[in-house]
Amino acid sequence: MLNQEKFKLLERKKEVAKQGGGKKRIEKQHKKGKLTARERVKLLLDKGSFQELGMFVEHRSQDFGLDKQKILGDGVVTGYGYIKGRLIYVFSQDFTVFGGSLAEAHAEKIVKIMELAMKNGAPVIGLNDSGGARIQEGVVSLGGYADIFYRNTLASGVIPQISAIMGPCAGGAVYSPAITDFNIMVKGSSYMFVTGPNVVKTVTNEEVTAEELGGADTHTSKSGVAHFSVANDIEAIAGIKKLLDYIPQNCEEESPVVPYSEKNELVPELNNIIPENSTQPYDIKEVINKVIDCDTFYEVHKDFAENIVVGFAFLGGKSIGIVANQPAFLAGVLDINSSKKAARFVRFCDAFNIPLLVFEDVPGFLPGTDQEWNAIITNGAKLLYAFSEATVPRITVITRKAYGGAYDVMNSKHIGADLNFAWPSAEIAVMGAKGASEIIFRKEIASSKNPKEKHLEKETEYNLIFANPYIASARGYIDEIIKPELTRKRLIRGFKMLENKVDKLPRKKHGNIPL
Repeated sequence: MLNQEKFKLLERKKEVAKQGGGKKRIEKQHKKGKLTARERVKLLLDKGSFQELGMFVEHRSQDFGLDKQKILGDGVVTGYGYIKGRLIYVFSQDFTVFGGSLAEAHAEKIVKIMELAMKNGAPVIGLNDSGGARIQEGVVSLGGYADIFYRNTLASGVIPQISAIMGPCAGGAVYSPAITDFNIMVKGSSYMFVTGPNVVKTVTNEEVTAEELGGADTHTSKSGVAHFSVANDIEAIAGIKKLLDYIPQNCEEESPVVPYSEKNELVPELNNIIPENSTQPYDIKEVINKVIDCDTFYEVHKDFAENIVVGFAFLGGKSIGIVANQPAFLAGVLDINSSKKAARFVRFCDAFNIPLLVFEDVPGFLPGTDQEWNAIITNGAKLLYAFSEATVPRITVITRKAYGGAYDVMNSKHIGADLNFAWPSAEIAVMGAKGASEIIFRKEIASSKNPKEKHLEKETEYNLIFANPYIASARGYIDEIIKPELTRKRLIRGFKMLENKVDKLPRKKHGNIPL
């Protein structure tokens, strides 16, 4: 009988823990269009696979009346389960308990699953919905945040870390998602900022709403803090699941592979995709989608720095990362934001053994005082550093322009690319024909009876000599000049050849990336 009573007590405690902050607060969460912490976990993981850890944990503070407000779980649901049969660790903050605020016990629960994830080589997913540090616990709350940041840093590059911002995330809370690999934000119900609208108004006298300051649209298009924005909690969880399809469990595993049978890999439509006029734009995403396996491109950072496109895809059944200049936006130039965006993505792919494919059509770096004064030199060097450091299989396809230093930066042979292909439309030179002919033939043009006509003549001459891939190919900088229709076939063969590539960096503690 004694055991039966204990079992009943256990079941009652479980039911109490699952209620979180109570039915009224759960209903309030639903009215806002938000799922509860437990509903999110249930939707994320395979049916019946969630194993909760720390269900009965309570806070330990006795101050400011907290001794009378102990709630089981302390505002965060933690544990592990499976997504499509893959082991996953998860924490889900419960806004119905103290506003999801973080304190000592809350932080300890998160730290515990992060350490388990590192030991067992599995991704960590954080579902963030918190009002910030629990003020009543003072410095203990701050210490809890630092404990989490430290584990985020140790886990970086060891296991994938994904954050979904599904409610408020303010103050110190923002730094954990910032360290993780990918951030997903829910439109209308989530926001991130270090200091809120009221503080901003007090200090700078600026009037700004929470949505304008740190909403999903702001962080996906202006700051680049978030990689994806979605309409609701359900879409956020679907996005996490999709993202996991392209990435391995940890840094020791190879990139995911799906069944694939080789067939006729020619894509004749690519032969007509580059406009006759070299100044006319085209959409690089059309090239990407015709080269990769059908409907497998998953774009990352879609609305930020649109002059460069990054994302995952499958090619010949194997997951790859793609970096591509976008001629349809700012002519595909490299600038501060596009360099940072691409560098971050390249480093993620390299950390988790995901091969890199680069499509290059770049007229150079964006000129101007704004770019120079905001350190385009250092920021452009980030992308250069990221590619140079990458040891995964790396292939570049030059579709059109490859000018100046940008030619070097975009995964050139000189910085360690394994294979470099060029289409016949490729233009590889120090700069465009117009500017180059003005410099080289300045005296000849100035002394001519018709300077305009002479300039056009010299521009044509420069184009014939330099604006093609043949000089680079003669030097061995280009491995093969191919018809566009052959691109998919060559890439599948190239990555197949490179799948056992071994490349090690010089022995060192770590490099000093130009931050």
